[in-house]
Amino acid sequence: QVQLVESGGGLVQPGESLRLSCAASGIIFSRHFMAWYRQAPGKQRELVASITSGGTRNYADSVKERFIISRDNDKNTVDLQMNSLKPEDTAVYFCNAIWAKSYWGQGTQVTVSS
Repeated sequence: QVQLVESGGGLVQPGESLRLSCAASGIIFSRHFMAWYRQAPGKQRELVASITSGGTRNYADSVKERFIISRDNDKNTVDLQMNSLKPEDTAVYFCNAIWAKSYWGQGTQVTVSS
């Protein structure tokens, strides 16, 4: 049974940081393309950051220079370090794993508000 479990969300003030983590089980993690998506109320889900099995990273323009995606193939985790958070980063953040199939976590809420 495949499981992706996100953690680390919460309420922070603008300018603060959060670190999200996604723990995967039931997949050969090292082979999977991993990504973080987010969905704000009334908006479509959008790609935030991705990392290939080889470690190549890509970011949405809106988060470049602020967010860092990383993976640990020994621990089967993918993290998203989010710095200098803005109110427009408020969303539910989802972990995604792709290889032969696409898998999703249940999401974790991030709220940036003063």
